[in-house]
Amino acid sequence: MKLSPILLFATLTLSAFVTPASAADSTSNNAASDTEALYQTHCAACHHPQRLGGLGPALLPESLGRTRPKQAQEVILHGRAATQMPAFAGLITEDEASRLAAYLFQPSKVRPQWTDEDIRASHIIHFSKSDLGDKPVFDADLMNLFIVVESGDHHATLLDGDAFKPIHRFKTRYALHGGPKFSPDGRYVYFASRDGWISQFDIYNLKTVAEIRVGLNTRNLALSADGKWVMVANYLPQNLVLLDADRLSPVKTLPVSDGEQSSRVSAVYTAPQRHSFIAAMKDIRELWEIDYDKPDVPVRKIATEDYLDDFFFDQDYRHLIGASRSGESGQVIDLESGATIATLNLPGMPHLGSGISWETEQGPLMMTPHLKEGALSVISMKDWSLVKTLPTLGPGFFTRSHDGSPYIWVDVFFGPNKDKLHVIDKNTLEIIATLTPEPGKTAAHVEFTKDGRFALVSLWEDDGALIVYDSLTLKEVTRLPMSKPSGKYNVYNKTHYVRGTSH
Repeated sequence: MKLSPILLFATLTLSAFVTPASAADSTSNNAASDTEALYQTHCAACHHPQRLGGLGPALLPESLGRTRPKQAQEVILHGRAATQMPAFAGLITEDEASRLAAYLFQPSKVRPQWTDEDIRASHIIHFSKSDLGDKPVFDADLMNLFIVVESGDHHATLLDGDAFKPIHRFKTRYALHGGPKFSPDGRYVYFASRDGWISQFDIYNLKTVAEIRVGLNTRNLALSADGKWVMVANYLPQNLVLLDADRLSPVKTLPVSDGEQSSRVSAVYTAPQRHSFIAAMKDIRELWEIDYDKPDVPVRKIATEDYLDDFFFDQDYRHLIGASRSGESGQVIDLESGATIATLNLPGMPHLGSGISWETEQGPLMMTPHLKEGALSVISMKDWSLVKTLPTLGPGFFTRSHDGSPYIWVDVFFGPNKDKLHVIDKNTLEIIATLTPEPGKTAAHVEFTKDGRFALVSLWEDDGALIVYDSLTLKEVTRLPMSKPSGKYNVYNKTHYVRGTSH
């Protein structure tokens, strides 16, 4: 049966194996005793014979993220809420489900490929420019809008940042990752999913206008400061993919290698003042700067002293501060000269990608949480010295602030105190309050309104909420029920590269 374009689009966004009826027909087949045959029988129709994804997401170790075999077994047996993934309990045995789940975490026998031809074939244009108007179909401050990613059921909500009222909720691709990026005028927002789908959403018209699959395991995307280009970092295949930001037409694929070894890409970001993309490599000691202003998109390769799993920029994008997840130190790289100019003592696995910087009378400071210990490192960006190590109630994941706020907000994402948020004074570098948005529930990822007056906090649960605080009094203003609101992103803060937010 041939799917209509509308049904095909809807189905592509959902995680599904195969209908219970077809599963029941095949369960009695003797081939189900072999695990690979079990996969081919029950899963291949939707997830591809080599687990590359199709109507459902890719099912490769690189694509399953933090999911564990036991969790995968539960999904196989009991289905997944808010998707077309059915429950197979009663149709296959628990042992078969266990073996099938374990199989998903085994490396593929043949290295998966996703070619330029595959990329072009996946390109979908839902609406051309001429199909849609140039005026918003709603009334709100266009610079004080938020996109809230609800990872619990793979949706996103467009939120009015003045009224704190949802404007529109829409389906996204499975497992978004890396943070959405806004066009400079705030009209478009771009999403990347773990399994390689890039989507362009028109905020003015509340429509997904284009999509393309650029890889099998994607880290994140960056949008050029002029809004013309999208660059995507991939783990699999090991490359960078350049797209035209207008309807996501593929432009160029850059295989990543140092001449001897290929590499996954840790992440890619835009450096607005440099008119370039900056990409760090996970498996080779190199940093790449890609000049998007030149027709041939030349690559400048910068040697690094260590691998870069995670990295952060100063506000002028003159320096990159990077670290390896296996190391106990960070390195500061001058992007003009390419030289490593300082080494930072950062034990406890710093999460530099969620670091922030702010101005003080003594010069700019930066703060990074640690993923393995309850501590925050405060570093002078003047001489790269360690100013202070601030103990916390446990390892954190995000630090956030705003130019309009005197405080820094830090979560305690890991461990028994995951329901806590620390509020830190920027001047004294002391914790002035510890909030508990809801006892026993994970609180994480703060983002501010464009003026910094309100702080939005995620209750990171499937039956979670978006909680709005007065950022000065620290009193709760309102809360909106949401499905694991894993991240929220303000148009003004992101497009103006406001200190304290993620770039």
